[in-house]
Amino acid sequence: MAEKNRQLSDEDMARVEEYLSSPIHQVERKPYRPLRLLLVLWLVVAAMGGVAVWFAWSQELL
Repeated sequence: MAEKNRQLSDEDMARVEEYLSSPIHQVERKPYRPLRLLLVLWLVVAAMGGVAVWFAWSQELL
């Protein structure tokens, strides 16, 4: 269990720094917008519900 608290060696830390500084990890991302995600999910669920109601109505199940 003592190995969990062990720090990285200087060589390993240099490898980590090199990996993180590569161009693939420097991509700018748009900010996370949870309300937009919630809106999209709500629209998808509402549309699927609408299709289900329409299908039931067209099959004279309602």
